Amino acid sequence: MTAAAQPAAPATARRGVRRAPAAARPSLRARYEASVAPAVTPVARRVGRIAGVVTPLGWGVFAVTAVAGIAGMTLGWWELTTLAMCGAALLAVCAVFLIGRTQYDVSLDLTRQRVVVGERAVGSLELRNPGTRAILPARVILPVGQARPVFEVPRLRPGATHDDLFAIPTTRRGVLTVGPVSAVRGDPLGVFQRVQAWSDPLELFVHPHTVGLGSMSAGFLRDLEGLPTRDLSRDDVSFHALREYAPGDDRRHVHWRSTARTGTLMVRQFEDTRRSHIVVTLSRNAGEYADPDEFELAVSAAGSVGVQALRDERDVSVLSQDESIPATAGRPLLDALSRIETAHAVASTPELAARVKTEALQASIVVMLTGSRVSPQTLRTAARTLPGGARVLGVSCRVGATPELRRLGDATILTLGALSDLPVGLRRVLA
Repeated sequence: MTAAAQPAAPATARRGVRRAPAAARPSLRARYEASVAPAVTPVARRVGRIAGVVTPLGWGVFAVTAVAGIAGMTLGWWELTTLAMCGAALLAVCAVFLIGRTQYDVSLDLTRQRVVVGERAVGSLELRNPGTRAILPARVILPVGQARPVFEVPRLRPGATHDDLFAIPTTRRGVLTVGPVSAVRGDPLGVFQRVQAWSDPLELFVHPHTVGLGSMSAGFLRDLEGLPTRDLSRDDVSFHALREYAPGDDRRHVHWRSTARTGTLMVRQFEDTRRSHIVVTLSRNAGEYADPDEFELAVSAAGSVGVQALRDERDVSVLSQDESIPATAGRPLLDALSRIETAHAVASTPELAARVKTEALQASIVVMLTGSRVSPQTLRTAARTLPGGARVLGVSCRVGATPELRRLGDATILTLGALSDLPVGLRRVLA
């Protein structure tokens, strides 16, 4: 049978065959990234580096030179043509100062990377010429936070060094980035300027003020093993009462004198104790503080309580609305408090108290720090959501206010006007 005489395939079989979907055409962006981008990107980067050395004054000279040259050629004015030629010559001469590279061996050191607000941080900057040729005088920039101080470096012979000492005043708490050290190479007129960076930046921690709480710790953390609670237990260290023996009681707790007197087997009953777990809540809600000074006072109070509790070897947790501040030792705690700032889009103090109930259910003492815009009634509401059995101290920071104590339900409210009032205030509260 010939190929032409072969019977046609059944119609059902033809309907059952599906055509494969046509391959999607690549998008315009994909075609650009595949073909054009590999060639354009290196050129764009190089142009960006070249444009980065031109200062605003340099762009002005470029613009005047271009306009004068075009106008001079179009209008036939020799004055404009001469101005354009002078501008081009100026640009060419200034560009010569960019030739070459300034290379130093840089040593940047801070005497202390942690200081307290108001102290001066002292550091040293050492530059050495490692090459075989002398390096011309240069300007070296050492950024400190938002400031950009400039150091004048003289001509250095091969192998010569230049030392500079500097002091950083600290007027507010925070973390300052010191460095990287960079040199400015450019022409005397400031048409071109190129910056070369060498060293890695350092962090300078400006810790908040703290005060020692001294003898207050004896009353604040008076228990040796833990704080008694209202929960009854068969075995603990805090004696509560005597009761009749029940199956399963430990016979070591049988009170034999009472048993002999009453004729009934009597055992000791105890209260559960929990190890002192100090929880400090620091509100970051900007709406709860009348001014930034109130927040700084709250941060200092949080640091003072946390550091004292750590010195007394107690378990400490420091919480804010959206983060847990490291409190394993004094340095990490103060480092974290150096970074903390207020924010508007965060929860309020009552919601922060609810977080304590979730994350620190075994808290024995809770210190809530907030600003003057939080009313005592709000603090009382927040105290009701805290773990049961915990002693609650609300601290309302109001700079310049007279220290005042107020008892509201299960909470004690302390109005704090200055950090120096904190030890006395806490001693009066927890005596």
